[in-house]
Amino acid sequence: MPSPHANGFADLSAKALDAFGRRHAARERGLRISRQVIRLSANAIRAAHRAEFDRAKALIAEGRASLGKSASLLETNPEIYHAGFLADARKEFSEANITLALLSGGSLPQPEPLGVDVGAYLKGLGDAAGEMRRYILDSLRKDDWGHCEEMMEVMDAIYALLVTIDFPEGVTGGLRHTTDMVRGTLERTRGDFTMALRQRSLEKKLASWEAAAQSNGPGGPNGGGD
Repeated sequence: MPSPHANGFADLSAKALDAFGRRHAARERGLRISRQVIRLSANAIRAAHRAEFDRAKALIAEGRASLGKSASLLETNPEIYHAGFLADARKEFSEANITLALLSGGSLPQPEPLGVDVGAYLKGLGDAAGEMRRYILDSLRKDDWGHCEEMMEVMDAIYALLVTIDFPEGVTGGLRHTTDMVRGTLERTRGDFTMALRQRSLEKKLASWEAAAQSNGPGGPNGGGD
């Protein structure tokens, strides 16, 4: 004789398979979107460092289109939308936009027009500080001092902003770790920049002394010949 509960178990099994099947499909979709956005954002950042700003904008536009495909997940599968891999995609997308703006001299973009939550944006802002360090070190290697102090001020401003966001980690989604990372990056960069400034000053003094010595030497115009 069939169990009186057989139909109930069969119905539950069908519901569970359907629910988890749809969730799995949403997760796979979210993973694909995340990989696309992260790849495009990384390429946009590299293009921005090469001053290929139009190329960076085109890659960001592709990233925006890909990220937009995840918006529907917020209603149908919010647990997927807020999962780590899509949060990382929003963070990387924010970082790409911020880095492009800072390196190209554009206005700092805000979270709402980018379509990202403020937590992901602030983490992207913190990661952009690392890109400013990269810019400064690359510039120093090229003996290009034009914008180094400006970028140091940008890094200072980023840290000054992040350190004011004093909420529990459960509220900010781990922003304190980003803030600590920015502080370390800022301190290392300030030390590297200060050493480079001192070395530059010393090289100028040595060059000046050498020129003066040559000018006043036996063969120079001010030499002590008979």
